[in-house]
Amino acid sequence: MTRGRVATAKRLDTAQTNGGEDPLVVYFDDIGLVRDLLGHHDANLAVLEERLGIEAVVNGNAVALRGTDEACDAAKVILEHLYNRLSHGETIGVGDVAGAVRHIAVSDVAETGARGREAQQIKTRKRVITARTPAQSAYLECLQNDDLVFATGPAGTGKTYLAVAFAAAALEGGLCDRLILSRPAVEAGERLGFLPGDMRDKVDPYLRPLYDALYDTLGSERVERGLETGMIEIAPLAFMRGRTLSNAMVILDEAQNCTAVQLKMFLTRLGDGSKMIVTGDPSQVDLPKGQDSGLFQAIEILRGIDEIGHIAFANADVVRRELVGRIVEAYDAAGNLDRPGAKPPAEPKADAPDSGETS
Repeated sequence: MTRGRVATAKRLDTAQTNGGEDPLVVYFDDIGLVRDLLGHHDANLAVLEERLGIEAVVNGNAVALRGTDEACDAAKVILEHLYNRLSHGETIGVGDVAGAVRHIAVSDVAETGARGREAQQIKTRKRVITARTPAQSAYLECLQNDDLVFATGPAGTGKTYLAVAFAAAALEGGLCDRLILSRPAVEAGERLGFLPGDMRDKVDPYLRPLYDALYDTLGSERVERGLETGMIEIAPLAFMRGRTLSNAMVILDEAQNCTAVQLKMFLTRLGDGSKMIVTGDPSQVDLPKGQDSGLFQAIEILRGIDEIGHIAFANADVVRRELVGRIVEAYDAAGNLDRPGAKPPAEPKADAPDSGETS
């Protein structure tokens, strides 16, 4: 049930305000939703101010925006969009605000009044997931339209999480019979040694990110029941050989750690009524030295074939938190950490003693 709506937005005369600028004032009907819109200690509003370079002042159910006309108009569009999501029962946080800003082009709003690219959504059993960057929206559109989708880019861009959420929604909606998630069992530069337990115990450490995404979108009871019945299957890549995967959503995560032969084997498992999603991070290849990743070769070989899409995320698409994006950029700037001759940073020099001191 929808509750609350935006009442109006207008610019007040200078005589009605304390400042020299005419603020753009946006009024809302539901004061309870306004509190959710602003966030805890106005954290959501602070993100909007920082990202758009505006000043926002709240008075009851009204938000006065000061700044350039273009930035204030964009802020109004974003506030209305987020308020509408709240009125439909969704929850929002600072990440959603940042995502809404990414989807709004300030120049487009100024010139045409356009609301920017519409953020795509996935509705799962537990919650509604909204794309936080235009690249994520393009990714979800690609998943809708193509039967084989490659998603590459740095950590924190939502490649795996959105793929699992999309697949979970398809399973819940009856669009497929099974959900199959796989990863190559490659150790990330470490030797784990012998792992005790049955087969599931042995491979679970490699597949934990897939479990986390499943639990977050379907709930633990639904996931465990699906695993017991075989409706949800999580298995290492080696278990895919010789199979034909029909009427299923199939996800291969960490595909940068597949050889060309392994990836060809996996891609040719695609059966009737199935979609396949292949994700990988080009900067985190854990294959032995001298062994090339098959992911980039596959993308190049299959480029231009109908029903095959490729979304390449960039550092700007990192949504985990801004600090992660800055970490990724710093490592990119540093270059190859495994290059020959790479040296640890020098120790900082001690301050020189004063000339009057003796050793």
